[in-house]
Amino acid sequence: MSWTTTHDLDAFTAAAGPFLRADPAPHTVLLTAAASLAAAGLDRYGDGRPEFGWWRALDGRVAGAYLATPPFPPLLSRMPAAAAAGLAGLRAAAGLPTSGVNAGRAAAEAFAAAWTGRTGQAATVEERNRLYRLGELAPPDPAPSGYARAATGDDRDLLVDWTRRFHAESAGGAGDPARAVADRLAYGGATLWEDGGRPVSYAGVTRTIAGMVRVAPVYTPPPLRRRGYATASTAAVSRAARAAGARDVLLFTDLANPTSNALYRRLGYVPVEDHLVVSFAG
Repeated sequence: MSWTTTHDLDAFTAAAGPFLRADPAPHTVLLTAAASLAAAGLDRYGDGRPEFGWWRALDGRVAGAYLATPPFPPLLSRMPAAAAAGLAGLRAAAGLPTSGVNAGRAAAEAFAAAWTGRTGQAATVEERNRLYRLGELAPPDPAPSGYARAATGDDRDLLVDWTRRFHAESAGGAGDPARAVADRLAYGGATLWEDGGRPVSYAGVTRTIAGMVRVAPVYTPPPLRRRGYATASTAAVSRAARAAGARDVLLFTDLANPTSNALYRRLGYVPVEDHLVVSFAG
């Protein structure tokens, strides 16, 4: 049982890709991050050099993987606790900067326990997120006024501003908002809800990979909230993803936000698993 690490995205995709794609829902962030790095460049999430790795069990099968885009914490796949602990030990021994970990609950807890044991740093859970999968879509009733339309290059400045605001509200985001918007527009992954001739809400989607697409981000400016716009834009992109052939339509919610969790359940999303973002300090 051992880890292989590299800075070579192609080598990572060749080795770990089949494992990740075999069960795409729990690996949605790893898959979409790797796809964005391949399409938009290795600096998509910042100037730090991305790191990749995969873990092989005794029978030689890949049974774990990770991706790290500094300064963001490593993203871990599902993996045995021994693999997560081994990765923490490997990074600690090599002196690799590790600000935290982002993973499903079991892998995150195993990594955090091993890291704390090796370094003495305290582990703090910063976010508790729940992954949902769309079951039977139930459109909002009553539906708000307005309609959905695909965002274009003319909407770039608005989308960059809203993405920046979304990142600020959600305690950080994945890299430069302008790069994120340019990447999303390149594959048609941005939808606006318009009402009265102006955009009032925004819903993005990831690239479709292995039959899976994830709704992210969803943002409505504070003065326009509680009018059903976010629900309508989420329903619109969810419906479009299903119509385009996606088997798994996914999204994450912050468990500290009961409003969003209830909203997505009403739309027909059902829980898959919980994920943790853990930080290390001390």
